[in-house]
Amino acid sequence: MIVALIAACEIGFWVLLAAGLGARYLLKMPRTGLALLLCEPLLEVVLLIATALDLKNGADPNWTHGLAALYIGYTVGHGHRTVKWLDGHAAHRFGGAPPPQKPPQGGMARARHEARIWLGTLIGAVVATVLLQGAIWYVDDPSRVTSLESWRYVAWRAAGIHGLIALSYFVWPRKPSAGEQDTTVSTSKERIPS
Repeated sequence: MIVALIAACEIGFWVLLAAGLGARYLLKMPRTGLALLLCEPLLEVVLLIATALDLKNGADPNWTHGLAALYIGYTVGHGHRTVKWLDGHAAHRFGGAPPPQKPPQGGMARARHEARIWLGTLIGAVVATVLLQGAIWYVDDPSRVTSLESWRYVAWRAAGIHGLIALSYFVWPRKPSAGEQDTTVSTSKERIPS
């Protein structure tokens, strides 16, 4: 049941997103579009309640409950950024707005960009850990919660790997493209008195 609900929440996320952006830009109903976009977090609340009820009704904690916690954590950590990115593209394509700014291609600006994305993964890992720990306390049976405990390690492993990737942009920064200027290096030359 939980896997089907996770799939339904994921499909619902994209349906609400498409409906919200469609209402906002195609139907010229910005308030309706905003209302639909603000319904997105309700999907995670439904998933959280369904997972808690499943555990309350005596279901053995298994990988589906851990996956639900990771899904909710990912949505909390990256959902807003995803919606904002797609809204920018829809505004450009259908609303006449200028094209959204692309992420920097190199230099320290790209490293900072990658670090901000990693913070979303870190937030997701924290949320997933809190939810998993809450479920562990709720079940209150050490012999039944090993699956939930292993999902905490999955969340932090993902955050660690993503953190190393983000760190690599600081350690080995890529060169900015020809039209891009790295803001960490001053381009003005000091005048030498003659």
